[in-house]
Order: sequence, then C-alpha cells, then structure tokens
Amino acid sequence: MVAALLAVCAASTSGAQTAPPYPAITIPLEINQVPGRQIWYSTGNPGIPGKDNEGNTSNAGFVVTSDGVVVFDALGTPSHGWALLQEIRKLTNKKIRYVVASHYHADHIYGLQAFRDHTDALIVAQERSGEYRDNDTIADEKASQRLDQRRGALYPWVDANTRVVPPDITFRERMTIALGDRRLTLLFAGPAHSSSDMMMMVEPDGVLFAGDIVQNSRIPFMNSDDVSTTQWLEALGEVEKLDPKVIIPGHGRTLSEAKQAIAFTRDYIQYVRGAMAAAVQNWTDFDVAYREADWSKYREFPAFASNNRGNAYRIFLELEQSQFKAGKP
Repeated sequence: MVAALLAVCAASTSGAQTAPPYPAITIPLEINQVPGRQIWYSTGNPGIPGKDNEGNTSNAGFVVTSDGVVVFDALGTPSHGWALLQEIRKLTNKKIRYVVASHYHADHIYGLQAFRDHTDALIVAQERSGEYRDNDTIADEKASQRLDQRRGALYPWVDANTRVVPPDITFRERMTIALGDRRLTLLFAGPAHSSSDMMMMVEPDGVLFAGDIVQNSRIPFMNSDDVSTTQWLEALGEVEKLDPKVIIPGHGRTLSEAKQAIAFTRDYIQYVRGAMAAAVQNWTDFDVAYREADWSKYREFPAFASNNRGNAYRIFLELEQSQFKAGKP
C-alpha cells in the first residue's frame, strides 16, 4: 500500500516536471531545416497576432554548431518560446549559448522569457533595444502599452506573468560570434523597421536571418516614428551585397533567391513612397491622396487592412519632413 502510494506520488511528481511551464499552444510550430545545413527555422502565420493564430506570427530559427546552439528570435509568447526550446531539444542536447533578438518588438521577444527561465543562454541585441523599456518619448512600440494590449488579445498565452526580458549583451554596429565550426556575424541594419534592427549572417553556410528587414508576401508594419524607409531601402541593398544563399525573413516564407526574397518588401516600400511623394509635392491632403491611390496590387496580402493606411501616413510624414529640410536655406 505504501509502495503503491509512493509510486503514485513519484508519477505525479514526474508529470509535474514535464508539464509545460506556460499555457499550452494548440497549433504546433512549423519547423523546417535548411537543406544540407545544421540550421532550422520556424515559420509563423503571416497575419496580425490574435487568438486565431495564438500569437505566432513571426519567424525564428536556430543554428547547431559543434560547440553549442545559437537561436535567432524567440517568437511572440512565452508559450511559443518554450515550444521552440522543446523543438531544439528534440534535435540536440548541446548547450544553447546565445539567443539573438533581431529587434525589440513583441512578436519577436516575448518568447525570450522561456529561454531566460530555462537555459543559461546569453541574450544579444543591438544597443538601441534598451529604448523599448526605458524611453517613453519614442513612439516606437512602447513596452508597457503593448504588453497590456497583448494580455488581452493573446490571453492565456500572454498573461500577468509575461514580462519583457532585456538583453545581456548589446552591440552598436557589428558583432561576431565564433562558435565551434560556425561564424555568425550580427549587423546593425536600422533604424529601419525599428530602432534596433539587426541581421545575422551564418558562415560558411551563407544563410541570412534577416529579421523584419525582409518580410515575404506580407504587408510590413511601418507606422512608427523610428521607421525610416530611406534607411530600410539601404538595408535591403546591404542584403543584396551579402549575397546569401538562403534568406530567412522576419515574416513569410524562406527563399533561396536573395533578389526574390527582398523584392516584395522593396517593391512595397517604393510603391507607397511613390504614391505619397506625389501627394507631398502637390500639397495634397493625406486623406485625399490615400483614397485616390491604387492599392489593388497589395490589398489581398496579409496585414494590409491593419498596416497599410498607417504605413502610408508614416511615409507621407517622412517625405514631408525631408522636403521641409531640403527647403531650408
């Protein structure tokens, strides 16, 4: 009787140890391997974070080296960060050395909590990521406001226990991680989509984790004071110069053709800039300019309804400001 009771208790304890420490997701991660390389990636739903996709709308990935694992981005809830960690553990028992954050926006960083709580990995980000927590005057995505919003929109996967995890290591322009048989180069690419955009090039594999600099077949978010479409276009030019064999974008499908991978994002930015530039030059009211523009080319893409008008307005202001500066004596 006592032995049986002890066995039940042991089984109960064992079950408690293996139970997920965060609310369980019901939609499994979509994990794929870059052919022939020790690199895997998770592809999220291309839409806006909501209960229909459980908040899994961004991409993430990891590189298995001879001396440990490097993770790039951690997804949009602690539950998804935990699920990504479990996928890594299915493939390797090597220590997770680093988690690199492409930029500090909620859909990429809430999963950091799982890695902070359950690994010894060092979190790496560009130095301006600190503004996400500390600077209330910048109109980029504000940490506290976004967290409150996601606690409602993504409950139970984002709840009262969810927190923003700061980086352990930051860099300004460039940082290299030499780990085992891989060299990973981190490159500041912003401010473009955010103040802290960065990319990670994996050599000798020629695989680029591009973060939100590249978004394939999805309308990107641009409605922030930190967005610079001029710099964004320059960053896309840098992607071409790197000449990667494979690009893993921040959102959308992974592609093996660099020009094809960046074409959607570049074409969209240039199209909106063209439409708004004509309005600014002709002193046309924004509402009139937006209504008269032809958006049929992009209307059916994910996130159009949520992002396009705000994007156009932000670009309108950016071009208006640059015109005023150009007109100064």
